[in-house]
Amino acid sequence: MTSVGAAFPAMWRELAPIGRHTGSGGYRRYAWTPADADCRAWFRSQAEDRGLAYETDRNGNQWAWLGDPAAGDAVVTGSHLDSVPDGGAFDGPLGVVSSFAALDELRARGARPRRPLAVVNFVDEEGARFGLACVGSRLTAGQLSPQDARALVDADGVSLAQAMEKAGQDPDAIGADPERLARVGAFVELHVEQGRALDLLDRPVGVASAIWPHGRWRFDFRGEANHAGTTRIEDRRDPMLTYATTVLAARKKARLAGALATFGKVAVEPNGVNAIASQVRGWLDSRAADEDTLAEVVAAIEQAARERGARDGVEVSVVRESFTPVVEFAHELRDTLAALLGAGAPVPVLPTGAGHDAGILSAAVPTAMLFVRNPSGVSHSPAESAAEDDCLAGVSALADVLEGLACR
Repeated sequence: MTSVGAAFPAMWRELAPIGRHTGSGGYRRYAWTPADADCRAWFRSQAEDRGLAYETDRNGNQWAWLGDPAAGDAVVTGSHLDSVPDGGAFDGPLGVVSSFAALDELRARGARPRRPLAVVNFVDEEGARFGLACVGSRLTAGQLSPQDARALVDADGVSLAQAMEKAGQDPDAIGADPERLARVGAFVELHVEQGRALDLLDRPVGVASAIWPHGRWRFDFRGEANHAGTTRIEDRRDPMLTYATTVLAARKKARLAGALATFGKVAVEPNGVNAIASQVRGWLDSRAADEDTLAEVVAAIEQAARERGARDGVEVSVVRESFTPVVEFAHELRDTLAALLGAGAPVPVLPTGAGHDAGILSAAVPTAMLFVRNPSGVSHSPAESAAEDDCLAGVSALADVLEGLACR
């Protein structure tokens, strides 16, 4: 790493305060909010400071180009800047900051790109506001219809279309962008590892092999509201009991199958301390190494919910809100990355259970991922961390990859 490595900590300090909640210490950078606008302004300023050609595409994704975008066969890198509720500093932003720093590193090396290079910030990757992950990349890849996207609604009843319009983005323009994707020859996303595999291997950087299939399901439990202090236990139709039993069943079914299942969001009506709930709505996130196992786990959780609901006099309905099949990253590109980074010792190649824009785009363009060590393994939390030396190692690795792909 040359002295240009100083650019990374400077960018990191500039971005760090944006959207940070003083109480939790986590980030609330939700799509199409003022915090998101500040992040987007930061991205644009970084592009313009480097003399890169800046543009926003029809779906609100931001692009910064070195070279002619129309030339085609571009090498693109980047990630996202939005967050989950009270998320950590590294999930998403590490990839964007590292991408700009890697371009700086290439220039410091005197590398001359033979292919266009670009840094991208995909909008609304986490889905924290509207409930669907990877909206920007899904729209671009044609995996989400404009009609369905515009109809997404946040907790306050604001639609995605309304939020985009308020932020100055035209919601009528959103949709598939095959011409743009046709110009991309490879997409490489750097991301903090959301787990401890690299830490256990004592390695700062790794290459992704695949993304587990994953999805989100909404479980609705409908019972009968009543007085908590006067209604006999025998007369209750309490959906909270059914929901609680389903949460425990999810843990058990996932553990037995070697999968993951999490109820991380819940809404209760009427949500009174002295009232039996009339409805409980819970959102299940489930992931597994293969699609058959995932389907079996979710089916088993649904069956457990319905069986308990029948005992409790509670109606149960289940809606799949999103699903991403298993992603095997392009083997040739993955192996190229491993070869570029494995001169001293073989670079770790590992799967992940977390979804990413690279996974969405993999159906349309060759994609690959680099992971940077997370010593605690904690993610989607203010405790998420990565050592500066490891971050700089990630920048160096990404610069090596970009040089190998675009400059040779």
